[in-house]
Amino acid sequence: MPAEHIVRRILCAAMVTFVTACGREDGPLVRVSIPEGSTMRAATDSLVRAGLVRWAEPFTIYASVRRTDRGIKAGTYMLHKNASWDSLLEALHAGKGILRIVTIPEGFSLAQIEPLLAARLSQPIDSVRAATRDTALIAHLDIRSPTLEGYLFPDTYTFADGTTARAAVGMMVKRFEQVWQVGWNARLDSLQLSRNDVMSLAAIVEKEARLAPERPVIAAVYLNRLRRGMLLQADPTVQYALGKHVSRVFYKDLTVDSPFNTYKYKGLPPGPIASPGRLSIEAALYPADVPYRYFVAYPDGHHEFRVDLRGHERAKAEARKAWDASEAIRRADSARGK
Repeated sequence: MPAEHIVRRILCAAMVTFVTACGREDGPLVRVSIPEGSTMRAATDSLVRAGLVRWAEPFTIYASVRRTDRGIKAGTYMLHKNASWDSLLEALHAGKGILRIVTIPEGFSLAQIEPLLAARLSQPIDSVRAATRDTALIAHLDIRSPTLEGYLFPDTYTFADGTTARAAVGMMVKRFEQVWQVGWNARLDSLQLSRNDVMSLAAIVEKEARLAPERPVIAAVYLNRLRRGMLLQADPTVQYALGKHVSRVFYKDLTVDSPFNTYKYKGLPPGPIASPGRLSIEAALYPADVPYRYFVAYPDGHHEFRVDLRGHERAKAEARKAWDASEAIRRADSARGK
């Protein structure tokens, strides 16, 4: 072995003896990110920038000597500032201290949230399902649903390593309660709706709307139908009743016997069909002042709104032409290999 390498290893051993003796697990926690595909040298640079390692070269040599310079796990960690080098290397290899970052998109249902949460937390799916059916949380929210559907607020959450499914679900419900403003409770009285009613409407709006400015208008359409005793006839509620996603709702689907089928049962569904975001909740609380009772979607995401059924039928015919043209373009592009 070249003399230079021997000297470097001796210096490294002396440095490690000092650092290991001084290393503690009681220092403040420091956040550090190790990018995907990082080498030990790149990971060490991240540790140095975070103030977790003072001497980069001795640390990388020590990792090489210990044969722990490969197989490190990428992610965002919370590590003790005064941790020993052995502890740091163990964390990078075992993923110990890694933060679990979970993003719940707006409009996700429990059927989508539960497997995502289970995967990110490395928790059994049964544990997650038990947490989303926590009777104490359901009672706390004063809802009569068997699950917390609609009340796991869509957001990006950062969970510490080892966070249980029950704790994660509790944090998501707490986030919903933080978003729900105290002043909105008075608004419920003027609408003559319960909070659960508003959340049920907001979830439908979330699933229907593609353009943010249309959310209050869509909410108004459903409230106008509700006040006239009309069926809401919201396609997303039928999809929810079917228990599976379908790209289009067909006439045969409208016969599914479920209180969530708003083509069959009057009024709002018994609870939300998904987790609505803040904009959809606000739209349900403060709908537009419009007379519309019908709307139809176009391929570009916008809707055409109408007051009467005759006008709605004409709008539907125009929308069908637009959808057919869009499909023809899609097929032509596919044939050309685009």
